[in-house]
Amino acid sequence: MPGSAPPATLGAVIFDWAGTLLDFGSLAPLAAFQGVFAQAGVPIDAEEARLPMGLPKRAHIEAIATQARVARAWRERHGREISPCDIDALYAAYTPINAAGVARHARLIPGARELVDALRARGLQIGSTTGYPRAIMDVLEPLARDQGLQVDTLVCTDDVPLGRPSAMAMYRCFLDLQLWPAWRAVKVDDTVPGLLEGQAAGCWTVAVTDTGNAVGLSESTWGALPEPARLALREVAGAELASARPDYCVGSVRELPAVLDDLATRLDRGERPRR
Repeated sequence: MPGSAPPATLGAVIFDWAGTLLDFGSLAPLAAFQGVFAQAGVPIDAEEARLPMGLPKRAHIEAIATQARVARAWRERHGREISPCDIDALYAAYTPINAAGVARHARLIPGARELVDALRARGLQIGSTTGYPRAIMDVLEPLARDQGLQVDTLVCTDDVPLGRPSAMAMYRCFLDLQLWPAWRAVKVDDTVPGLLEGQAAGCWTVAVTDTGNAVGLSESTWGALPEPARLALREVAGAELASARPDYCVGSVRELPAVLDDLATRLDRGERPRR
């Protein structure tokens, strides 16, 4: 009925993609950022490439380029400061590199497909946002669908005027899913900008450590580590993601059902996300 109060229950879970649902370690964007800067004669290391992860890709390239060491290397290589035109050229080169590379890192994170099936069984809708442009997701989304994972809506960074950490992509999800208020949604992400996107929209937020950018290891490398090493890396990743003040922190999306059970109790008590 128009004007009636919304049910005090969750209605949707809105996921990030790389490092959250697929691409364990968020390796595809890492390789593309390193590749495009190497082509420009300014090689960057993994830490420099990963630092701004989660931002829209052009903004990510600009954030890499303005890091002190990278900016100095650019001046030494090109004899001038990097310009907006240079950023545009790097971004134009980045997109086809990343589109070609995502297929090599498109495997679903263990438990992701089963989780989505379980969420649907709970009556929840599945949304998604990403820092990838549509040209890359046109490659990646069908590969996920072939593995049995399909979302109800996908909002890419170039589908909205402002990308992360603004809430615009989340608002587009709400419209597509016909969901409101925002506290009926949970945003799950492995990056600070992605978590801030959910927080800005007024959602509950869940940080993912083990499978995402903050740890940055492939599934096989992570699995081969002794448990004390994994615990140490998880702690470091959790501390990095804590800057976004998530409501929960999990190792992987496999742990999400317990979070949703707890949220159901909190909503029954009248609790809402922190603003």
